[in-house]
Amino acid sequence: MPNSPSSMVNQYRLEEDEEEEQQQDADTKDIFITVDNPESHVTAIETFIMYRVLTKTTRSEFDSSEYEVRRRYQDFLWLRSRLEENHPTLIVHPLPEKFVMKGMVERFNDDFIETRRKALHRFLNKISEHPILSYSQHFKVFLTAQELTSHKKQGPGFLSRMGETVRAVANSVRGLRNRPEEFTLMQEYVEDFSNKICSVDKVTQRIIKEQREYLDELKQYDLAEPLKGVARCVEGCSKETEEQIQHLSEVLVPALHEYVLCAETLKAVMRRRDNIQAEFEAKNEALASRKPENQELQEEVDGLADRVELANNALKGDWSRWQKGMRTDLKSAFISTAEKNVDYYEKVALYRLASACSTTQLWSTEAAEWIFQEEID
Repeated sequence: MPNSPSSMVNQYRLEEDEEEEQQQDADTKDIFITVDNPESHVTAIETFIMYRVLTKTTRSEFDSSEYEVRRRYQDFLWLRSRLEENHPTLIVHPLPEKFVMKGMVERFNDDFIETRRKALHRFLNKISEHPILSYSQHFKVFLTAQELTSHKKQGPGFLSRMGETVRAVANSVRGLRNRPEEFTLMQEYVEDFSNKICSVDKVTQRIIKEQREYLDELKQYDLAEPLKGVARCVEGCSKETEEQIQHLSEVLVPALHEYVLCAETLKAVMRRRDNIQAEFEAKNEALASRKPENQELQEEVDGLADRVELANNALKGDWSRWQKGMRTDLKSAFISTAEKNVDYYEKVALYRLASACSTTQLWSTEAAEWIFQEEID
């Protein structure tokens, strides 16, 4: 006799200490953000979606306790780029890709918009829960300003961004000579995590594809008249399979894909940290080769040393916070999927059992009629 869904899932419930930490975080939360009400806008040049962003807060830094603004996807990109520029070694949660689930946009436009809305909602709430990023002036502007055009113009110019890119490329080519062991281990963890989460994401996508093909096959058969029991089984299995696909698409796939993007974010953070250290090492070597000692270069090296230390401390502090959030998010998604799968297979088993009984009864009736006819003949 199989275990009930509740008895199986109870083995995988979140630990009590994690639940207590989540409750404490909820009690101390002072910014509440909702992304909803997507509206399509069509211009002569483009078509885009505007989302309503509702904010309620008790922070004294805000002039009001409630705000309502409308933002498009490009505005979210602007916010994330500003946060990364100002905090290069903090882990800024990823945004959904510009085109999610290519090939599904035209057929399931409403699903596409809803999937993106949920991802944007999670993005803003992840920032609001961050002990440093939530106090960013750019984040405050994003939540409160009716128009962002003037604020976007205040960012670094093209030449400044190009200079940063050139320096980053030069440092990456030069490479590091003395990366601290803890960051080497962190880099190895990120690479391993990236490979595994990408594999799980691909497997999940393949499962959904196979389930859709299975659903299409179930709908091809018209067995209502000759085998009503089998027809009811097919109809029931079809309904349950459709619900399972929807659950996977709405719960597991977004969570997995979000952390696929997170893995790329982590790699970028590690590269930026390495670039800071590489720049320090290059200046330090230049100082050692100069005779007599160059006071200006010495001050520059001292400043870079402080910058390396700040970058290291920022990343180490953010690392454990990110890992805890990642484990909670993925565990929740996997538990929810396990619950749905157990429920799905138990219901399908019942449908098949009912169908088998009905089919057996049908065969018995046909056999009896055949025997009766033979005796008459």
